This record gives sequence, structure tokens and C-alpha cells, in this order.
Amino acid sequence: MNVNQSAPPVPPFGQPQPVYPGYHQSSYGGQPESTAPPTSYGAYNGPVPSYQQTPPPGVSRAPPSSEAPPASTAQALCGQAAYGQFGQGDVQNGPSSTVQTQRFPGSQPFGSVPLAPVVSQPAVLQPYGPPPTSAQVTAQLAGMQISGAVAPALPPVGLGYGPPTSLASASGSFPNSGLYGSYPQGQAPPLSQGQGHLGAQPSQRSAPPQASSFTSPASGVPRMPSMTGPLLPGQSFGGPSVSQPNHVSSPPPQALPPGTQMTGPPGPPPPMHSSQQPGYQLQQNGSFGPVRGPQPNYGSPYPGASTFGSQPGPPQPLPPKRLDPDAIPSPIQVIEDDRNNRGSEPFVTGVRGQVPPLVTTNFLVKDQGNASPRYIRCTSYNIPCTSDMAKQAQVPLAAVIKPLARLPPEEASPYVVDHGESGPLRCNRCKAYMCPFMQFIEGGRRFQCCFCSCINDVPPQYFQHLDHTGKRVDAYDRPELSLGSYEFLATVDYCKNNKFPSPPAFIFMIDVSYNAIRSGLVRLLCEELKSLLDFLPREGGTEESAVRVGFVTYNKVLHFYNVKSSLAQPQMMVVSDVADMFVPLLDGFLVNVSESRAVITSLLDQIPEMFADTRETETVFAPVIQAGMEALKVENDQERFLSDLRRDVQKVVGFDAVMRVRTSTGIRAVDFFGAFYMSNTTDVELAGLDGDKTVTVEFKHDDRLNEESGALLQCALLYTSCAGQRRLRIHNLALNCCTQLADLYRNCETDTLINYMAKFAYRGVLNSPVKTVRDTLITQCAQILACYRKNCASPSSAGQLILPECMKLLPVYLNCVLKSDVLQPGAEVSTDDRAYVRQLVTSMDVAETNVFFYPRLLPLTKSPIESTTEPPAVRASEERLSNGDIYLLENGLNLFLWVGASVQQGVVQSLFSVSSFSQITSGLSVLPILDNPLSKKVRALIDSLRAQRSRYMKLIVVKQEDKLEMLFKHFLVEDKSLSGGASYVDFLCHMHKEIRQLLS
Repeated sequence: MNVNQSAPPVPPFGQPQPVYPGYHQSSYGGQPESTAPPTSYGAYNGPVPSYQQTPPPGVSRAPPSSEAPPASTAQALCGQAAYGQFGQGDVQNGPSSTVQTQRFPGSQPFGSVPLAPVVSQPAVLQPYGPPPTSAQVTAQLAGMQISGAVAPALPPVGLGYGPPTSLASASGSFPNSGLYGSYPQGQAPPLSQGQGHLGAQPSQRSAPPQASSFTSPASGVPRMPSMTGPLLPGQSFGGPSVSQPNHVSSPPPQALPPGTQMTGPPGPPPPMHSSQQPGYQLQQNGSFGPVRGPQPNYGSPYPGASTFGSQPGPPQPLPPKRLDPDAIPSPIQVIEDDRNNRGSEPFVTGVRGQVPPLVTTNFLVKDQGNASPRYIRCTSYNIPCTSDMAKQAQVPLAAVIKPLARLPPEEASPYVVDHGESGPLRCNRCKAYMCPFMQFIEGGRRFQCCFCSCINDVPPQYFQHLDHTGKRVDAYDRPELSLGSYEFLATVDYCKNNKFPSPPAFIFMIDVSYNAIRSGLVRLLCEELKSLLDFLPREGGTEESAVRVGFVTYNKVLHFYNVKSSLAQPQMMVVSDVADMFVPLLDGFLVNVSESRAVITSLLDQIPEMFADTRETETVFAPVIQAGMEALKVENDQERFLSDLRRDVQKVVGFDAVMRVRTSTGIRAVDFFGAFYMSNTTDVELAGLDGDKTVTVEFKHDDRLNEESGALLQCALLYTSCAGQRRLRIHNLALNCCTQLADLYRNCETDTLINYMAKFAYRGVLNSPVKTVRDTLITQCAQILACYRKNCASPSSAGQLILPECMKLLPVYLNCVLKSDVLQPGAEVSTDDRAYVRQLVTSMDVAETNVFFYPRLLPLTKSPIESTTEPPAVRASEERLSNGDIYLLENGLNLFLWVGASVQQGVVQSLFSVSSFSQITSGLSVLPILDNPLSKKVRALIDSLRAQRSRYMKLIVVKQEDKLEMLFKHFLVEDKSLSGGASYVDFLCHMHKEIRQLLS
């Protein structure tokens, strides 16, 4: 590879790009290849995108400044040109992935200088520790987790390699702490996020909002003495960084004495004083450093010169270096930290405005007055008191509601309350249902509505005395007075035409045309139904399901079957006039399974034989069935078809549902997202609602809120249960209100925010150009982060990107949404594919969108074979793949098994029952059932992942450097996508540029 070769051009950031739509994609082979030099990890060799521009000629230089140096300069993330005096070897500084993967020379751009690691911690002023001795250094290094997995310890505050340094304004010299040279060749001091740097002082969490800041590499590598003289553009005088109350600044720089030589290629080379450029401050090479010198003896602007002492040539503009991916917020690390810190204790809902654990954390919920986060999750649990404050912050106020969410076995289903003929107690004015927040007054004879403040009389049969605190003495005996979620039995007034509904029924309609018979689908379906009918949904502890069943077969006519229990054999009735449809029998069509079991079994045995000789290719639903048959190849997708059928037949469903969301005075529901129908502005109507479906509701201010009383939401769902009962399911949630923006930013939930933003954008593409929708998302995200920077973070260098602690993953997740098939349609993505994904996401809950936009990548050969827990995930980037390993990737819809080309022969034999990598069948969808520990472990993990998701995920085996690998790489969302979607690092730079423009 020619070191002088310039890197290839890259499409601009906002450019649409082709992205893979579905499983089979023929056009991947014909796609234009990247012009970058071929390397194992080519995606990381390219330059930064074109929104990082070098300054035009003629830009005036900044005047000398005497203020303290920014922790990183204006060039930090905005892409201006920089100069460096020296090249640098390949150094990794910062936490690696959870599993340390091997890097290959081909994947390392020459001269890449990592950024000082991102520090996320409470803002507390703390003195730096004393300079550690070499023995201490060794001990501290041994105790650090280079893998980046963070122990549940609280994050440290004081950061830095050495003691605090006080300097004269014109001097950049630092005392030598002697740490360099004590590391093995090829390594820099490992810095683990959350565990702190050498000399860190532990501290407790504190009230000010937490933040993540990104700083200059110069703060993590040695800096040499600078001399007085004019400054280059954007440069300021040296001096120590100062810790700020609202964010964490860079660690104090570490120094080498002048003239010290460093052994080996790693690390920045020792600076030499140049007689040609007196007075210029010598800076280290780096993506964030203020200035860069020319590269000696190289005509092309390529970093990595090894002739350190040679005479520098004239300055040449260089493309800015990329950020170190290990130094920016990692979704894997955040998820792991939350699991460690919040997974062991139950989440008790008694306190208003608590932010729940992340959706990726397994935790138990104790309902003590607010609905479980399994039912309702909010974008923020502390909402602004005024609409002006909400507009300033631009944080959407929304709730993702899953009214019939499935609960783990350890948690009780909502209690059912029966108030008899009088029905549930409600407010006379706003019709809100009785809940724990209603205030009883006048000795319990009246209650004040917590939503509209109306005073209501308590009916005599509901009266109870109050205790000395004003609570009813029976409060803990009544679910509606002590729990956040419960159900009321509805009276006849809540039923259509004032009649109670009949028990629901499932009608199985079976295509018996020539193609369906020939493919074997009919026989497969009839065999499956025999056993499946025993698993129809049932209420609570009932022995058998109340759901009735009926059967219809069809080709170009319809055949109805009488399966009444008194018959010896089923009877068929044919309806040939499909234009004027009617049901030819009333009695015996819909039956109870247990009563008519023998007749049903006989019918299912007879159907494949009855139509075995059919030549009828036409069907009444011709286009629909034809498309379905194309999509469903029985020999390939038999397992998927049967799995989805089982799941759909067995899951609990609410029928004929109407949902309304009520709010306390000051906010109101203004917008709804999901798959439903609305005949007015308040009622969400659904023919069927299961435990996987969500409705997302956006709220706006219509008055000022009160900090003391907070804000209340009540979701009421009227539905018919599987047992045929008309019920009301009620969920209540109390939120805090704030007058300080810092309180808002401290109580947001990024996963819910992304769920809302994706749904908002996916609806927007129906009426607006995709570019407009993308730009709106980017602008809103930039405004949210700029508002935090302006109002909540202490003043600091414009070169620092400062993120709120609970929103530090907003840029990476938003970039995943922007790169999705709906918002970045490539040439191969069909309109049908986009419509399908758009519709799916519309009803997804927070856990589903989380894994859909940022897939899980699990290394399978790193953890011990005997381990029964899921292996720790790694970041979704090609850089994290090692060709000696096997990885499983899932996003809720797809499941890929990626096999590296250098995987050990024994592993290949154990998993695939073939002797070498070349013999593995690419595109394989079922692993062979082998009797060895590895095979059992991998198959059990696949089954476990499928059980966690609402849809069956078909497995696809992908071999390294196979044509299917292009499809697999589409889901490595931290990398540049094939035709221009920004990488995480590049998008972070772009986002920083947008924030700085807003602030200036």
C-alpha cells in the first residue's frame, strides 16, 4: 500500500444511499466497489465526510489570547484544517470493546491519534491526586479493565495522570511524571470509562446534571514546552484544564522532559525544536489538537512520517483526523452499567417522577401507585412548567403506552375490580376513573378530582372514613386506591347497543388451490392446527379457552364446514357467489373446541385428501394469495410460518378496543402514533390489541404547570377480553414538573425519545420529502443538545462537545434512525420494503425500537462453553469483528451468524459438522443438531433470542468475504453505510458543528 496515496472521496453527509431491503438481494454483486485501498476493515480507512471542510485560503488568524486554554480547541469536532509537527504510531487510548478484538494492520490508518476518552460522571470539584509512583502505576494498571466493562462502582471525579499543574500564561511546560515507557510496546495507558484515570479520586454522585464531554487528544498525550509568539488559528496559550460543575473537563496533560526519547513506534514521537518556526506552540498530532505542522519529507499530506528530526517543509492543509471510537459514548457500556447498577433491586413505583431502568435491563417492578414502565414509558419524567421552557428545550413530551403488555411470571397481572351494577366510580366533569391520586375530603363524603379539580360526591356504597393523614382507611384494600394499574368490570352501559358481547371466535381460512396443495402447505397447516387448538388464549387460571373456532376452505368458491359436536362427520356447504357473500349456516359453524374435538380432527384429516386432485388455480383473493405464496416458500420458511402461527393463536388479545388518555390541567394529548383508527380527536379505536402493540401519545402545554402538584396521565382502555368480558384497564402515572432546564435534562429517557422521533419521522415521509424529514430530526437533536450546553453546562471551550449524562447516546441512536431503510432509501430498497418497515416501527415498543435501530452483536467463542448466560455484546462496528471468531447479530427481525475466515477447525466441526471453513454453506438457515457443548450452547442462545422477540427471526449464516456479508454489514450501524450514511464518529462531528452554529 502506498503511504503517499490520498484517501478516496466520500459522499457528503446528507446524501441518500442504497441500503439493503430484505433477505435476497441480487444487486449487491453489481454494486460499485469502494475505491479505497483494499484492507480487512476498509470502512475505517476512508476520510471524514465532506461536511468537515478545511478553511478557505485567506482566513485571518486569531489574535493572541491570554485566556486559559480550552480543553479542546475550536477544531475539535468541526472539521477545520490542522497542522501537526510529527506523525504518530498506532496507539489505542481508551476503553476497548467489552471483548477485546484483534486489530489488523490493514485496519489502522497511519497516524491516527486517539481522542482523550469520554468522561461521564457527576460534576463535583475535586483536587487531583498526588503523582503516582511507578509501583502505583503498575498496580492501578493491573486493576483496570481494559475491556471497557465497568464495575458497578460509582464513577470517579478527579481525573488526570499527574498532580494539578500551575503554569505561567506563556509557558506550556509540565513536570514529568515518568509514566511513559512503562507500557509494553504498542500500548498506551488503558483508560476505562467510568473507572477513571490514574490518580482518580472516587466520589459520590451529586445533584447537578451529569454530562459527557469530548476533549482534545493533547490532554491525554504529552505536550511539550511552548514558546511565546503568534498563535496559529484557533490556538490559545497552554495551561491546565479546570473541572466544571456541569461537565467534566479533560484530564491535566502528562509531560515528557525536553529531549526524552521514547522507544518503539507507539505514542507520539518526541518533539524537536524547530529553528525554522520560532515562537509556534508545538502540538501533538491528533484529531482534536489545535494545530498541526507539515509532514517532513512527504509530498502528499499523509500522516505517519518517521523522519522525526528532518527539516519541515511548507505547511500543507490536511484532512482532520478521526475521533477514537473508544473515546465516545458506547451504547454497550451504558447498557452494561445500567444492568449492574439497577438490575439487582426491584423498581418501586411509589415515588413520583422516577426514571425507570433501561429497557435492556432485567428488573422486577413493585406497583405502589404508578403504572409499571412495562405499560408506560415517557420521554421525560420531569416536564417543564411552561410552554416557553418546553419550546426552548425542544425535548418532545411523549409517552409510549403498551396497555396489554405481557408481564414476567414474578409480577402479578392487574387486579380486576367489580363495582356491580353501579360500575366504576368516575369524576362527573372530566370522566376520569378513580385512582390513587384522587383527594378525599369532608370526612370521606366527597372527593376532589386530581385531573380537573372538580368536587364530587362519594356514593353511599363506596363511603369509607379517613385516617389522621386524610387517606381512606381501606386504601390498601382497594386496587384503584393503591395501585398504578388495575381493571374494572364494565357494565352494560359500556357495551355496543347495550348488549354484552359474545365470546370471541377464531375462523381459520385455508387456501386449497392447486399451488397450496402442491407445495404441501395445506397438509402442514392441518397437522399443526390439531395440536394448536389446545393452546387457544385463556383468562387467568381457567382450564379451557372461551374462544370458539370455525373453518373455511377456499379456491374460487368458499366452503363452510358444520363441525357441531352431535355430528359423526363434518358437513361442507359451498358458497359460489363471492360477490354477494353470506354465511350458509348459523348453528355448528362456530363451536367450542373441547366439545367438537372429534369432528374437528376428522375435518383436518380430510381436507388435504379432499382437495388432493384439484386443478383449480384461481382463488377469490388471487393477488393477495399469490403474493403470500411468493413470500412464503414452505420448504425454506416452514419453521417461521409455524412459529408465527403458534404465537398469533396463543397470545392474549383484547377485541373491539377503545383507548383514551386523560391528563391533569396544564397539558393535553395532541397527537397519536400507531396502527389504529380515530373517529374523533380523543378516542383511539382498535379492532384487536395484543401485548406487543403500543400507542405513542404526544403532549403539549395548554396552561402553566405547578411544581408542587406535578402532572398526571391516565390511560383507560375499554376492551373485550378473551373470555368475552367487557373490561376497563386503567394505567396512572404521576410526573414531576420543573422550572429549571437542568431538572428536565436529568430525567429524560433516550430510548423512549428515539422511539417517538422515529415514529414522528416515519409518518413525516408520507407528506414531506425525505431530506426535509432528516434535516428536521438533525435540527431538533442539535437544538436539544445546544439548549443543554447553553443553559446547564458551565462555560467551557467551544471545541468541547458536552452531552447530558442521560442523553449521551442520543447522537448514535439518531444516526441509526437516519440511516434506516425508510429515511435513507437506496436503489435496492423497494417501496414495499419501506412501507413494511414503516408500518412495523409505528407499533413497536421501546425495547423493540432499541434493538431494531442498534442491533446486538454477540461474540460466541469468547465466553466459556459451560457459561449459561448470554455473552456480553460488542459495539455494532466492523472494527469489532475478529476473523478468528463467530458472532451472532440480531435486530428483532433478522438473525445472522457471521463466521470469520480464520475460525478454528474444531469450532467449525462442532457447529456445522464440516471439516473446514470453505465447506460451510453460506445462507444456511438451520444449524445441524449435534451432540456437543458448543452446538447445544449456540442453538440454546438462538432459541432464547427468538423467545425474547415478538416475531420469529430467521437465521442466516454469513461467511466472511462472502456476497451475503454486504447484507450483514448493513446492520453494523456505527460504520459508514455502503453508499454514504455517516459513521457514528462522523455524525458526532456533524452534530457538534450544528450545535456550535446554533450557539454562535
